[in-house]
Amino acid sequence: MAVFTELSDEDRQSITAAYGFTSLSSVIGIADGDTETTYLFRAKEGEFIVTLFENGAQPLDVERAFETMEALYRRGVPCPKPLRTVEGHATYRAAGRLVAIVSFVPGSSSTIAGAAKCRNLGRVMAQIHTVLERKVKRTSTDLPTGAVHGALAQENVFFLGDEVSGVINFRLRHDDVLVSEVADVLVGWAGETNGELNKERARALLQGYEEVRNLTGAEKEALPGFIMASTSKRFASQKERAFLPEIAVVAYRSLTPDITG
Repeated sequence: MAVFTELSDEDRQSITAAYGFTSLSSVIGIADGDTETTYLFRAKEGEFIVTLFENGAQPLDVERAFETMEALYRRGVPCPKPLRTVEGHATYRAAGRLVAIVSFVPGSSSTIAGAAKCRNLGRVMAQIHTVLERKVKRTSTDLPTGAVHGALAQENVFFLGDEVSGVINFRLRHDDVLVSEVADVLVGWAGETNGELNKERARALLQGYEEVRNLTGAEKEALPGFIMASTSKRFASQKERAFLPEIAVVAYRSLTPDITG
């Protein structure tokens, strides 16, 4: 999140009218990271995150992300509530940019997450998968599929204490086998610099996940391979890529029965 595009008074008034805000008390630019322009709007109706897309986002892409968040929000999954215009659209145009608005999510991201946070994240990931899983007939060897978040990295997960207060940024939402995202989260949150999984954090993630959704036998069998693939992606662009085969094997072997239960 950052401020690349300034909003004029006319732009602010236009957005206020388009979304049915009865009053606007303050507009604050958010200066942290990312490649989009982001503001915090405080209105009588509440606090909202206003994103101005700088990199060619398409209305259909935002609509799909909104539909995903709406489905999750209705089922109690901690994520922003998408705000549509008074005409029911997911996007609006102001300052020459595509605009989207969601409710403000309290909390903050965490670069270091212990077992308690990992366990809660595992539960929330399973909630997302349970809501979005594709309900189709499959054999015992088929891997369950559905929509996945696509970027459950530290910067997209907010915590209040050890509890996940909100998952943001659903723009990379896509269909995949669910176990692929389980592997990505294990590597991203429990992976060590040598590729090995931290046993405490990895165990907590999987325990939290299976408190909501049990991994199938086929998923448990496939998980080490997905761990290897995810680890390879993580290290491929780093200096350690010369040792990538060894690191990937370490990751594969680190998913031991005492972690998976």
